[in-house]
Amino acid sequence: MATMDVVADGDRMTVTMWGELDLGSRRLLPELYDMLTLSDDGIDLRLDAVGFCDCSGLSALLELHDRAVDLGKSVTVRSCGVAVERVLELTGTRELLTDSGRLEDAAPPAPSGTAPPEEDGQDLRAEVAQLRRAMQTRPTIDLARGILMASFGLTPEAAWSVLVRTSQNTNTKLHDLAGELVGTVRGTTLPEQVQRQLAAAVAGANRPDEVPAYPTGGPAEKRD
Repeated sequence: MATMDVVADGDRMTVTMWGELDLGSRRLLPELYDMLTLSDDGIDLRLDAVGFCDCSGLSALLELHDRAVDLGKSVTVRSCGVAVERVLELTGTRELLTDSGRLEDAAPPAPSGTAPPEEDGQDLRAEVAQLRRAMQTRPTIDLARGILMASFGLTPEAAWSVLVRTSQNTNTKLHDLAGELVGTVRGTTLPEQVQRQLAAAVAGANRPDEVPAYPTGGPAEKRD
């Protein structure tokens, strides 16, 4: 899990992080928001010791950036290692979180004459597209998981399994299903088929020894 150390540096706060920037790193956001409020000008991030960063971690950084913009301040990645640099580069967010797109201690560029073959370039483009889609849909999916956890007392892993299983059994895209679940908070009703499959998935999560994790049969009927 990511941890951090904060040092006041003139009008800004310098935040040094280490560990992994993933879904769990969102727990640091409230403290980062406080640091942003206390600063006069914003936050400088030192991420050299971050060994892993995925779209969830990047999403947290972007939310911090958005909060800074609302306050008329800025969030800047002053230095980082390979893990963070690669995600910034692939998702096109490097300039957004750095000073004119330039890092002080970024990962060194690849030597000249070592450009990846065409198939590697295609893989990178596919990964970029996947990361961007994930960045757009992940907040809604996280909200849906939270709703399931609060409503049925599920663990984060079980809530994820329920979402995936219901998505598969109703032939609904995961982010569309998540959006429907979030909509129930505003009073909308889930389709009957989704309600049945969701109930079956929750029952399976609560009784994993009785219901297969990924059933292949037709819709299961809700049991009393």
